[in-house]
Amino acid sequence: MRKGILAGTVCVLALAVIIVWELEAIKGEKQESTRRLENDTIIVEVSGNAAEGKKDYIKWVDFSVSYEALCKAYEWDVDTYESNCHVDWVELLAYAAAQTGGKFDKKALKCIDKAAGQISDGETTMEELSKDMQYYPYYKEAYTAVLGGMVGEYREECEDENGKKEYRSHYGLKAYFPLARGFDYSHYDDFGTGRSYGYQRRHLGHDMMGLVGTPIMAVESGTVEALGWNQYGGWRIGIRSFDKKRYYYYAHLRQNYPYAENLKEGSVVTAGDVIGYMGHTGYSIKENVNNIEVTHLHWGLELIFDESQKESNNEIWIDVYALTRFLAKHTQPAVKVEGTKEWVRSTKIIDPTVEEYMQTLNKEGF
Repeated sequence: MRKGILAGTVCVLALAVIIVWELEAIKGEKQESTRRLENDTIIVEVSGNAAEGKKDYIKWVDFSVSYEALCKAYEWDVDTYESNCHVDWVELLAYAAAQTGGKFDKKALKCIDKAAGQISDGETTMEELSKDMQYYPYYKEAYTAVLGGMVGEYREECEDENGKKEYRSHYGLKAYFPLARGFDYSHYDDFGTGRSYGYQRRHLGHDMMGLVGTPIMAVESGTVEALGWNQYGGWRIGIRSFDKKRYYYYAHLRQNYPYAENLKEGSVVTAGDVIGYMGHTGYSIKENVNNIEVTHLHWGLELIFDESQKESNNEIWIDVYALTRFLAKHTQPAVKVEGTKEWVRSTKIIDPTVEEYMQTLNKEGF
């Protein structure tokens, strides 16, 4: 009798296990799937399925593009801009990454030169070169999200031989270094290092050490989304690019006078504008406190492929050390406004993306 009950119980348990396995298998088909490169870089995660109407979007980016690769791809882009075979720098970087698994070593640099040479000579196109590359579309989308607003046409204020000011058209780097030209600073790659205030966490930005009051410049044109106190970042500014893909975070600004005059949430800023001043505020629930030991600017870049990522546990912050070095190619001087604590940019530019955004606001009645 007891043996019969025991045997029956075992059968029931076995059946239950089989049912659970089946349910998990069905559930697994609908859960997140992940594709990976050879170096285990997460490419894309797909939530749900098309029938459920759920969106697919990039959920992780390991931006490992080197300074040398940025410079080389950029030079090809600028040098071929007015030719019949213009080479796009983002596409070049994406192609190299797809070839090397995201590693930007000497092989990647040779790959950039070879592909750019073939395209500029009219021998082939990027579409042809990349048509059978599985991961090229991912890298192109990811790198466009990082670099998409940084190179293009703009007009810069200049003086002619008679001292008359006029605007002249340029093509090239229109994003700016985050500190005003001529102010001393030091930095190193500190992305991912440990932080302990509040809780154990990784450092998701880039620190640039300098002097209190150093003018902070907008890297890219956009709108101010955040302005005020944060217990970790102190006085901070958050600026969103017009295409919504990039969120620039500037933190630890100066005590008592952190921001440029008239800056507020909703303000439109142009790349190279003075937006605030370096300090060492933060690490305090109480506002306007200097609890950061070393004066520095913390600047970070968050990528946003879906609005649900903006403030979540799945935020994508990238290492901008190499990008910071690259942006040093384009610095903006600042001049002191007499009798005030204010500094302003010395040379104005007209960014077409600002004009387009303002036209959109006018059409919408804002």
